[in-house]
Amino acid sequence: MEIKVLFFGVLTEVTDTSIKHYSDADTMRDLKIRIIDDFPEIVHYNYRIALNNEIIDGDPSLKSGDEVAFLPPFAGG
Repeated sequence: MEIKVLFFGVLTEVTDTSIKHYSDADTMRDLKIRIIDDFPEIVHYNYRIALNNEIIDGDPSLKSGDEVAFLPPFAGG
């Protein structure tokens, strides 16, 4: 199983990448634990999570090929 994780905005600086792949994460909770283990400083930032282009809350199950995006607050003009 492979999950593609995208980081945007300031989170690309925090993680030093814009894309990372994870395997063996069955739920969003599992994935968040793995990401915090890899990038502990991410806990100091606000962000929303999108699963396959939809903002989510909670702990949905993940499947191979899912795309998860970590989205910091943004402002537009």
